[in-house]
Amino acid sequence: MKNFMGKDGFTWFVGVVEDRADPKHLGRIRVRCLGYHTEDLTKLPTSDLPWAHVMNPITSATVSGVGQSPIGTVEGSWVVGFFTDGAAAQLPMVIGTLPGVPSTLPVKDAVKGFQDYTNANYPKYKETDVNRLTVNLKDDDDKEINPHSTLTIRRADRDLAVGVAQIDGIYEGVAQIPTDLDITGWDEPATPYNAEYPRNHVYESEGGHIKEFDDTPGSERIHERHTSGSGFEIGPTGTKVTRVKKDNYELITDDNYLHIQGISRHTIDKGLRVRVNSKGETGNNYNIEVGQGSNVNVEVNGGNINLTTLSSGQAAAGQTTAGDININAARNLNIQVGQQMNVNVIRDSIENIGGKKDEFVVGNNTKTGKRIDLN
Repeated sequence: MKNFMGKDGFTWFVGVVEDRADPKHLGRIRVRCLGYHTEDLTKLPTSDLPWAHVMNPITSATVSGVGQSPIGTVEGSWVVGFFTDGAAAQLPMVIGTLPGVPSTLPVKDAVKGFQDYTNANYPKYKETDVNRLTVNLKDDDDKEINPHSTLTIRRADRDLAVGVAQIDGIYEGVAQIPTDLDITGWDEPATPYNAEYPRNHVYESEGGHIKEFDDTPGSERIHERHTSGSGFEIGPTGTKVTRVKKDNYELITDDNYLHIQGISRHTIDKGLRVRVNSKGETGNNYNIEVGQGSNVNVEVNGGNINLTTLSSGQAAAGQTTAGDININAARNLNIQVGQQMNVNVIRDSIENIGGKKDEFVVGNNTKTGKRIDLN
């Protein structure tokens, strides 16, 4: 055997992908090669083209599912490769794709090959095949000419004027709440996108998923976006904006630690439920500690504040092992009631007062009982 692959010359080709539905799921594609195949589909239909294997980079194992799967081209992609069987040209191997500037768009159900005649999806426009997020074409006034649609959507989808908790309640009388001078709201930061060609490395799937690694000096970013709009972006200063367009689930099988070295602001448009010690194990407490010089402020606008150590369902079931409600004021305990104050004690009420007790009643002061001891 005198000639074999690697010794009998190198026969290369340029062509267009017309089929990628490999029945063996090997990532093979059918390519119509310039000079080797006619464009007339009646003479040479796509189904008669040989399947071409696709070469993956050395950074991908391409074995047992390890590494990047050998897919990515679409019908209409221009590719370059070589024939492993030389002049026979029946065993093509694709080594890469070729970007360009399409002069025409595909025609669906045409009789000519070298195009995506089946779906007429690609190419989509007559401009460079390099992603618009990479190109960022601008006019002489530094204004974007042809921005990517997802960039336009993100800019229009910013969350603005998000209100934060404000304590607007009592500033006069006995129970005074100090004025909170914190901000009244905030805006989602605008995207810091300011890519300069060729610094922004973009991957976009045919379904619209996007990844960006932008190395533009002063505008370095990492951006990842699902086609639904869910995603995140990290700006040049390290600020991260995360957006989830629907539900968000986070599952942690062990402990969770979060350290916020600034102020945390949470705004919830609907309700909030926090359940602690769901398994009913001893020692799993709900603890809140506020440092010296700060306050705990709770304000309810139009609703009630309810504290209970035994639910009505537990009481109806005859359970009596409820806990206490303990209030320990190191200094004064101030209670200011706007209307009526009702106290219902099922059993005994005990008051231990170390000093004097003063009662000031504008109306009647009525005491009722089987026995009133005034001694």
